[in-house]
Amino acid sequence: MEELLLGVDALDFLAREGLPVFRSTLAADADHAAEAAREIGFPVALKVSSPDVVHKTETGGIRTLLKDEKEVRGAFADIVASFSSRYPEKRLDGVIVQRQGSGTELIVGTMEDAQFGQVLMFGLGGIFVEALAEVSFRLIPLAPWDAKEMMEELKGSAVLLRPRGEKVDIAAVEVLLLQVSKLAERCPYIVEMDLNPVFVSSDGVAVCDARIKIA
Repeated sequence: MEELLLGVDALDFLAREGLPVFRSTLAADADHAAEAAREIGFPVALKVSSPDVVHKTETGGIRTLLKDEKEVRGAFADIVASFSSRYPEKRLDGVIVQRQGSGTELIVGTMEDAQFGQVLMFGLGGIFVEALAEVSFRLIPLAPWDAKEMMEELKGSAVLLRPRGEKVDIAAVEVLLLQVSKLAERCPYIVEMDLNPVFVSSDGVAVCDARIKIA
C-alpha cells in the first residue's frame, strides 16, 4: 500500500528530516490565513491544498506576491470559490500560506530504477524546464563531488555557476543534494520524491513544494 504526502505534510516531513523548507501553514479560513501571513511575514503566496490535486498551477489554485492581510483574504476567497466551482467532486483541505519564494528555481527528486536502484535527479526549474528540458542523474548514495558535477553537466549551468544577476549559494545546493541522497538512503520506504520548486538565492536554498510517495 502506498501513501502520498503533499503540501504541508510533505514539507513537515522534510523539515523533521533536517532539510530546509519554506515556512508554511495550512489555513482553514480567511482569518486563519491572514493571521498566518502576518506571522510568516509579507509578501506571501497562497496555494490550494487538496489530496486530489498534485499540480496546483493547473487548477488556478495559486496566488503570489500578496502584500497585506486584505490581499490574503481576497486571495483565499478566490482560491476556495474557484476550486469549489471547478472541482465540486474533489476534497478541499484548506489553503496553504507560505513565504513568497524568490531566486532561481530548481528541481530535485529521487526514484526507484528497476535496473540500478535508487537514483537522484537534479535540474533547473521554472522557465528553464521547458526551455532546456534537461536534468542530471546519479546513483544513490551520492559522493561529495557528485553534487557539483550534476550542476556542471546541465546546459543551463551558467544560470547557477556564472549568474549575471544575483549570485546563488552553490554550496547550499550541493548540501541539499547530499541531504536528499542521505534521506533516500536511510528511508528505503520512500518510493519517490519530487521537490519542485526549490528556490536558491544568495541567502541559501529552501524547498517550496514537495510530493513524496511512501510504500
